[in-house]
Amino acid sequence: MIIVDNKNLLEILEYIEPSSLEYQEWVNVGMGLKEAGYTASDWDSWSRSDVSRYHTGECFRKWDSFQGTSSPVTAGTIIQMAKNNGWSPEKSGHELEWDDIIGAKEDLVIVDKNWVECKEVIEPEYWDAVNHLVKYLEIIFEASENVGYVTESWEKDGKYLPNKGCWDRTAGELIQQLNQCKGDIGSVLGDYKPEVGAWIRFNPLDGKGVKNENVTEFKYALVESDTMDIDQQNAIIRELELPVACLVHSGKKSLHAIVKIDAANYDEYRKRVDYLYNVCQKNGLKVDNQNRNPSRLSRMPGVMRSGKKQFLVDTNMGKESWKEWQEWIEGINDDLPEPESMSSVWDNLPDLAPPLINNVLRQGHKMLLAGPSKAGKSFALIELCCAIAEGKQWMNWDCTQGKIMYVNLELDRASCLHRFKDVYNALGWQPKSLNNIDIWNLRGKSVPMDKLAPKLIRRAQKKNYIAIIIDPIYKVITGDENSADQMANFCNQFDRVCTELGAAVIYCHHHSKGSQGSKRSMDRASGSGVFARDPDVLMDLIELELTDAILKQETNKVVCKVCENWLRKHVPNWDKEVSLDDLCSQSAMIDHCKNLMNSNTYRAMQNDLFEAEKSAHQRSAWRIEGTLREFPKFPPVNLWFDYPVHNVDTVGSLKDVDTEGEKAPWQKAIEKRKPKEAKAKERKEAFETAFEACGIDGSVTVESLSEYMGVTDKTVRSRVKEHGGFWIDEGIVGKKT
Repeated sequence: MIIVDNKNLLEILEYIEPSSLEYQEWVNVGMGLKEAGYTASDWDSWSRSDVSRYHTGECFRKWDSFQGTSSPVTAGTIIQMAKNNGWSPEKSGHELEWDDIIGAKEDLVIVDKNWVECKEVIEPEYWDAVNHLVKYLEIIFEASENVGYVTESWEKDGKYLPNKGCWDRTAGELIQQLNQCKGDIGSVLGDYKPEVGAWIRFNPLDGKGVKNENVTEFKYALVESDTMDIDQQNAIIRELELPVACLVHSGKKSLHAIVKIDAANYDEYRKRVDYLYNVCQKNGLKVDNQNRNPSRLSRMPGVMRSGKKQFLVDTNMGKESWKEWQEWIEGINDDLPEPESMSSVWDNLPDLAPPLINNVLRQGHKMLLAGPSKAGKSFALIELCCAIAEGKQWMNWDCTQGKIMYVNLELDRASCLHRFKDVYNALGWQPKSLNNIDIWNLRGKSVPMDKLAPKLIRRAQKKNYIAIIIDPIYKVITGDENSADQMANFCNQFDRVCTELGAAVIYCHHHSKGSQGSKRSMDRASGSGVFARDPDVLMDLIELELTDAILKQETNKVVCKVCENWLRKHVPNWDKEVSLDDLCSQSAMIDHCKNLMNSNTYRAMQNDLFEAEKSAHQRSAWRIEGTLREFPKFPPVNLWFDYPVHNVDTVGSLKDVDTEGEKAPWQKAIEKRKPKEAKAKERKEAFETAFEACGIDGSVTVESLSEYMGVTDKTVRSRVKEHGGFWIDEGIVGKKT
């Protein structure tokens, strides 16, 4: 238990700023002081520092109403408030308990106050007042930014307070006018009272006012302490290596450090200032908490105050940026967990995260889908969205059903929504669980991942998503794609999302340029190897090289299927005429359709045949390989990308097909080479098929053959001559008897 002598409680009270307290907290301080034996004057003296809310006599009136209760507010309440603001028992001394650690270093403590050597602040002998102010303006503001400043003041209870002042001129305008004023700052800014001095704001304004909402950029915060020796303030500011843009002497008993904050918005500004003040307090710099606001006034360098100069002590001190400073602080004082003994958890191991994609990915883990352009990566991710939403199978794996967010960074809203519907239709699924899919359309509005992550987390926190899909990541990459350390920092943002939401993060990335077949799957993703090694699951798509034989086989399949469907629909008892062997032969099925259907039905079927053949030639083939951290490696899965979905090759047509780039060009050229006899036979069979198809309409013409075969009239005449079994007379083609 901490024991504090009454004589030390007022010293502890210095760590609590009345302006930062709610009304009831302020009252509790008064109750605690009274219960500890202090006077109303003590409470009143402390409360006076809250200038905006202090009212003369209020403390004494309240004091008389504190009559005591069965559970009074005690000095312990004040001590806890002080501890929350950086006070520790070591500052006042306390009796050690048996389990206290002597010399233990507190988090975020850099400075040992017992060994700090004061750093003297020397007033400049040569007083170029204009230069001090101009230099301040040049460092703190851009030329186009509006500056707020105050030269007029008013008196309250013997204390001078600033008016609202001016905010209608830019830094550029002020610098130009100051450089021409011949040392008369008052002619530019207005005359100030020499006994009072003047003030200036450190964040740019919008030219419409001086409140927090008028701040346009949250660049800086003010660190000021007026309860310490000024040389000691100077020493601690430097020991802490605060990223100070300008250090200004107030002309009285404090230094004003204008610290680089570089916050993206007001919320981030508040968090960073809280962090800054906490570090300062813990290191013995007793900061005035009333200076937290981004619109706060600071002392203006270049003016006099009661015979003392308000001057620039130093500029661009400490670390270069907020980020560098914070990393330095936390590098010395990390908040990493302590190592744990395996023996302590051996019999009580934590539960593993449940699977999201069975035998592939767990919930709360990361997955990268990598592949080249035109692999249909976005469609594959949309298929995964639908599978998770409906609790169905994705490619070859069962998915856990749940709620999912798809972050669309590339497509316009309409295209994205249509893709989801097209995928559902192509998969043949009923959209029973569309409420499980949320789409966040950010095309044209995306920001770097370190900025996107907190925005995403805020929107997703109460939605219970089990997965977040980000497509594609090149839109949000921060830094050099080939830099390992920068990409590691980028990938850490995915960890942040996983940790805070408990959801899996799934994203896609492109392959590097060039042939990929000879590379390992982990080496195909573009940029740093971090991309492939960071996620828990890497799913890699690589294209397969389709041979003429496979294309012909696939064309045969789709043509046979079209013929079977038309026979089933239009010809009763058709299966009595068609053998099992015929069902697998394109030419046999076309002959059956021609013989069993009437001419109009057969002609109508031609359009379906044309579309089926076209679709077969437009299909691409892919092989997906996995590198898994939590599960055994699965055998490669072969897929057909039949726009807009990927279908697993269940019959094994692609089993022995080589991947793109696996063979040398000369090997591929030899394999593609066919004997002349085989080529001639193929052309002969193709011509006979075309002649039969065009004969449905009566006479066969060169023009109709040209259109059907997709070649020129000249080529048709050449094929007739080459075949030898046909004749041409005035554009009419016939078969020799």
